This record gives sequence, structure tokens and C-alpha cells, in this order.
Amino acid sequence: MKVLNTIIVTAMLFSSCKNTAHNMENTTFKAEKVTRTATITLNGNIKAVFPLFGAFEERKWAEGWNPTLIYPSTEIIEEGTTFKTDGHGDESEYLWRVSKYEPENYLIQYLVSTQNRYWTITVKCKPVTDIQVMAEITYTFIGLNELGNKLNQHAIQRMYQHNLLDWAEEINYYITNGKLKAGK
Repeated sequence: MKVLNTIIVTAMLFSSCKNTAHNMENTTFKAEKVTRTATITLNGNIKAVFPLFGAFEERKWAEGWNPTLIYPSTEIIEEGTTFKTDGHGDESEYLWRVSKYEPENYLIQYLVSTQNRYWTITVKCKPVTDIQVMAEITYTFIGLNELGNKLNQHAIQRMYQHNLLDWAEEINYYITNGKLKAGK
């Protein structure tokens, strides 16, 4: 009798289980992915230039950049370094995490998220000469809701309005003068 009950209960459990893969589909929202890449030329040695793409070194050349460290307890860049920055408009703050860090390959990637969207920022530097570096910067945004999709379209247009040549100007100014470019 115990065996029969076990068989019946097992059969009932298996028959009530359905393939729910189709339930994973979201019929009310379609996430959009937008990606853009630009390459900029920087006038410095790669060993001096690459660290400027670290979250805390960026303060040296990016006016208004002020990350708040969450992890670890000191301002070092490693995979897992987590910090937050003030957001814009509909998003009060951005949560950042270093998702990939390969200093030997001059590569850093950030994962940034809000309640509406997330995106990655990938920076890959390559020496051209002893005093010149090409930095390839890719932003990839994915919306988590309709507002996120709209914010992503606006953000990528704004970010790449000058194809990141504004970044090159600010970084090169810092490399040459050792300070932020005034009046940005």
C-alpha cells in the first residue's frame, strides 16, 4: 500500500509539473539593447594612461566625478570593487561594480545598474607608441522597463554626441597639465 501511495503521489506531482519555459516570456515589455563604441587617442604612456580609467583616478580629469566607495574598504581597483555615484533625472543613484579588470591587458569593464536599466562600460587600451595610446570605449545598455529603454536611447546619444572626443580632450589636458580642464 505504501508503494502504491508513493507511486500515486509521484505521478500526481509529475503530472502537475508543466514545462513553464513559455511562461518566461514577457509579453508586455520588450527590453532593448543599444551599443556604441568609439576609439580615442591619448597622448601619454600606457602605464600612465590606463589607470585614469579607474573609478578613483577618473576624478583627476572628469569634472564632477565623485564616486562613493562601497567595497573594498580602500580605493583600489580590482574585480568586485563597488561604488555608487549620483544619478540623473529619474534615477537618484547609480550602482557600479568592476566586473572585469585585467591590468596586464589594459582592460577594465564596469557593470552599472539602476532600477530601470543596466549597462556595461568596457575600456580597452592599446599602446600605439611609447607616448600614444588608443582607447576603445564601448557602452552597452539594456532596459529593464520602458523608462529604461527611453533613458538608454537618450544616454547613448548624449554620451556619444562628440564620439567621446570630449573625453580625449579632458584626459589629454590632464596628462599635459596635471589638473582638470577649467570651465568644462
